[in-house]
Amino acid sequence: MSEGAASAAAPGGEPDINRRMITVSIMLATIMQALDGTIANVALPHMQGSLSASLDQVTWVLTSYIVAAAIATPLVGWLCDRFGQKNVFLLSITGFTLASVLCGISGSLTQIVLARLLQGLFGAALVPLSQAVLLEINPREKHGSAMAVWGMGVMIGPILGPTLGGWLTDSYNWRWVFFINVPVGALALYGIGKYIRQIPAARRMSFDLFGFATLSIAIGALQMLLDRGNQNDWFASRETWVEAIVLAMSFCYFLAHTALRPAGKSFFDYRLLKNPNYVTGLLFIFIVGMVLFATRALTPSMLQELMGYPAQVAGLVTAPSGLGTMVAMLIVGRLVGKTDLRLLLVIGFAITALSLWQMSNYSLTLSESDIVWPGVIQGIGMGFVFVPLSAASFATLSPVMRTEGTAIYSLIRNIGSSIGIALVQTLLVRNTQIAHASLVEHVTYANPALPDALLASVSGLINSAALVELNGEITRQASMIAYVDDFWLMLILTLMVIPLLLLIRPPGRNAAVAVDHAALE
Repeated sequence: MSEGAASAAAPGGEPDINRRMITVSIMLATIMQALDGTIANVALPHMQGSLSASLDQVTWVLTSYIVAAAIATPLVGWLCDRFGQKNVFLLSITGFTLASVLCGISGSLTQIVLARLLQGLFGAALVPLSQAVLLEINPREKHGSAMAVWGMGVMIGPILGPTLGGWLTDSYNWRWVFFINVPVGALALYGIGKYIRQIPAARRMSFDLFGFATLSIAIGALQMLLDRGNQNDWFASRETWVEAIVLAMSFCYFLAHTALRPAGKSFFDYRLLKNPNYVTGLLFIFIVGMVLFATRALTPSMLQELMGYPAQVAGLVTAPSGLGTMVAMLIVGRLVGKTDLRLLLVIGFAITALSLWQMSNYSLTLSESDIVWPGVIQGIGMGFVFVPLSAASFATLSPVMRTEGTAIYSLIRNIGSSIGIALVQTLLVRNTQIAHASLVEHVTYANPALPDALLASVSGLINSAALVELNGEITRQASMIAYVDDFWLMLILTLMVIPLLLLIRPPGRNAAVAVDHAALE
């Protein structure tokens, strides 16, 4: 390949085959990274036995990846400015793939946690770089379609992760959850190396070590607090207090340091915050991450813990929501630029609210169709939200700031997701306890709904098996009530978001910017 080959002068004038091949290559990288956020979840019990680890210890396989990726994400903009976008992309894919191999061959908990740390560090750049490249290789009028393609990889990866992970673990063993990345990474590496043009590094940004250190410590402390807070009973634990204090102090230092440094000299370019559409987009992607991703985390655990679904079956009945997302993104990608983005977002949030209303009527007597259809509807709503929101956020952002902008955008989405999941899991535990106590109060002779024989055996402790069975059923009912409460909360938050859409200013139909990213053969 001729690295210095010039692009066509017209905007988006590169041969379609180049644009298609670049899109396929970067989507392979995106899906690979997005899958790894959830694919290992179902394999944890198998890892626990193989690595001789406790349940508390084996969760570090997940936590280490999340924390490392969160810390490394803000670094993407500076790395691309210093070493060039293509070089960072290639290094990230290579490092992520090799780290996946190290995960698969790990013989101890320490080894796999260190390998997952490397996975998170190298994988952090994949999603924001994929978004940035897709925006660059497509003219402005096709940004909606480009974000639809990118969104499918980002959204469907976490949905398919548990299903694929369950199948690989059951059919082979847990190590294949990581080995599956090798062929995908190799194809992505080949495509990006061959079809993306090498652009010299701009080197406009100086590395702000203090800014990076304080922001990294703040993000790491936040992720640790959210991941381990529920397990530690939140602020009843000294660890949670330490994490909260470290978070507050380091973030305050970061804000003060950033405010005192001129633009281009700080680790975070605060000029991004002067773009109203981008700032509004950050607000909404935080809310989307908190509401929609948290809801996605509830259903699999509900199916497995309350209804006895195997992990693979739970993944199969929740996977169709990804099809809804895919169909919606393909449709809405063609509407962006022709329809008011705010109208598309209202439709998306309204459809999402409808699915949450259906979920708020769940009970312990659900059929598989009762699970599939609300999931599909929610997937459609998510597709209608994700694409126009991404298009609106970056429509007025300067191309030179896109790489850093996409990195911060991904970081805010992940933080919102972490906060949302921590919130619903905490409420789930506490509401289960409250509902259990309330239900137990009704297990009396005065309740005509309970059989006399059962009450006699329970009250006299004649049949301990009956007592255990009754308590188990009360716990199941209480847990179901708690899940329904979570769905109601997400429904209320979704409805509250809709009036805020007035904050978004629809971008004007600006002329397409020149695109010089794809190489000619």
